[in-house]
Amino acid sequence: MKDAILLINLGTPDAPTASKVGKYLTQFLNDRRVIDINPTGRFLLVNFIIVPFRSFRSAKLYQHIWTKDGSPLLLNSIELKDKLQRLTGKDCMVELAMRYQKPGIRQALETIRKSQAERIHIVPLYPQYASSSTGSTIEAVLKEIQSWEVIPNINIISKFYDHPRFLDALLFEAKKHKIEDYDHVVFSYHGLPERQIRKGSQHYGGGHCVMGDCCKTITKNNRYCYRANSFETTRRLVKALNIPEGKYTTAFQSRLDNKWLMPFSDKVVADLAKKGAKNILMFSPAFVADCLETIHEIGTEYDEIFKEHGGQKVTLVGSLNAGDEWVKALKDIILG
Repeated sequence: MKDAILLINLGTPDAPTASKVGKYLTQFLNDRRVIDINPTGRFLLVNFIIVPFRSFRSAKLYQHIWTKDGSPLLLNSIELKDKLQRLTGKDCMVELAMRYQKPGIRQALETIRKSQAERIHIVPLYPQYASSSTGSTIEAVLKEIQSWEVIPNINIISKFYDHPRFLDALLFEAKKHKIEDYDHVVFSYHGLPERQIRKGSQHYGGGHCVMGDCCKTITKNNRYCYRANSFETTRRLVKALNIPEGKYTTAFQSRLDNKWLMPFSDKVVADLAKKGAKNILMFSPAFVADCLETIHEIGTEYDEIFKEHGGQKVTLVGSLNAGDEWVKALKDIILG
């Protein structure tokens, strides 16, 4: 066995029940990189406020997207893993793990260790780098590997939003829609607290992030900045799709308070409707697999918001999931 690939996505509850969702949220939100405050404050906030109050509400949302076979994110991730395994052949092992819940990182890495792979490719399935997703995932992997007696060559792919093959896969999905049929295009990325963006900036000496024009281009100072990565993803898609200036917006969804990255996607959707837009097209380039944020938040909640303010329809460009173009692109991203 020459190569092994470990695909890692964020995770999903085992079932759409309050207890299972609570277990998932407890593990997720107690991550020091996700809620980056002092440990005591985080423990009290997560375990005595957020989880008790959010478990039941979130369980209802998961019930909305759950299929007869289970979680869409897990099912699509398994299919992606299986297709990539067939494409790479017997000389390459492909394993799947979730950062939180099952299948676990430790189990997947143990399977890889026993295969005696000469090189391990660690692939967090988050296109744009963020400490709370990519950084947390890589940290968890390294904690497991550090105790191995034999540590083989390791290739960590910490971002791939700027890989041409990722863009190819996005464009394949985008071209299923006629851009000219829509009044506006919204590129919606998962939000983050602004403080996390500034903390990332400090890694390279501090003082670079101003939450403004510093993200207009990618430089050595912001190449691992989630905000800059997101805006660059939009620029590349806009150029490839020939979307005119003024006809698109980059926005951020899933905020917990008003100190998160702006503009907020739900506000953008409402404002577009108020200004007379009737049909808008939405991309979710931070998610490679359909999940609560794409299926329900954009597909249901934002569509309702848009209609409440005079719009007619929000159309969501499909996630990459396990599409053949994405599988081929992912192989190229990992193995070259």
